[in-house]
Amino acid sequence: MNVLDLINSARVSGRTRFAFELLPPLKGDSKQSVFQAIEPLMEFDPAYINVTCHREGIKQTRRPDGSTEWHVVRRRPGTVGISAAIRDRYKVEVVPHLICGGQSKYDIEDALIDMDFLDLHNVLALRGDRSQNERVFMPHPQGHAHAEGLVRQIAAMNRGEFVDGEVEECHHSRFSIGVAGYPETHAEAASPETDIAALKAKIDAGAEYIVTQLFYDNGRFFDFVKRCREAGIGVPIIPGIKPLSTVRHLRILPETFGCRLPAELVAEVERHADDPKAVREIGTEWAIAQSRELMRAGVPVLHYYPMGKADNIIRIARELF
Repeated sequence: MNVLDLINSARVSGRTRFAFELLPPLKGDSKQSVFQAIEPLMEFDPAYINVTCHREGIKQTRRPDGSTEWHVVRRRPGTVGISAAIRDRYKVEVVPHLICGGQSKYDIEDALIDMDFLDLHNVLALRGDRSQNERVFMPHPQGHAHAEGLVRQIAAMNRGEFVDGEVEECHHSRFSIGVAGYPETHAEAASPETDIAALKAKIDAGAEYIVTQLFYDNGRFFDFVKRCREAGIGVPIIPGIKPLSTVRHLRILPETFGCRLPAELVAEVERHADDPKAVREIGTEWAIAQSRELMRAGVPVLHYYPMGKADNIIRIARELF
């Protein structure tokens, strides 16, 4: 079953489903490290599991003569392979992420063909982050500058259209395409209005649902949904939740994700700054309260970002699912 069908089924049943995403293993690690992270979460019957995709990194080394040499390194390859392994082991739908960054249209086409052969029929289409050596995002010379182009390529492949048009009569893929949305506006958007327009362009290109970036004020999510609907975006919008877990998150989360932390949450964390366990508990309770309100509002799926240890996600899932 594709993700859109799962979302619609949850909406009809009135039961909010649980979903989460995880990282592929570091190069050199086995798939068992991922299975160990997933195992405790399977009792909560996840609707699907997302697997992230990562840009290449840059590594600096010194030559024997003292000069500098730069290497491209890929620390977390294997998104498609581990996605298939998870699906086969746990019999759950898996959503590999696919990014524009660092990839040509031909690279993307090859990845999609692999996914289709492996019966992975869901994909989250993202532009991706800039490389660590770039000041701004630079697309591959033969790639896509924006996620809209990536969505169009996937949708075209569903119609049997390939990059070079070299195939006429062929098997058609059937990818269900999700995209990202930003309740507090993408950091590079000129305005909230242009950000919504860019999101609508992705939907018009063929995306079927939206998963939001993390946020900590549900009012911003509800306002985002309202603005999307007013702009003619009618697809399901799935809220993304990341429990705050350390004092450092007070700085890192706004800097990295462009989200604003409610003053009440900040004050409570600062009051317990010397007690890491208390801070983690505050963040978990906040996420539970957020989730309860979103469930009462009828969201079909709640999408969680563990980003490391999953004990807080387990605690939330036990409370809610």
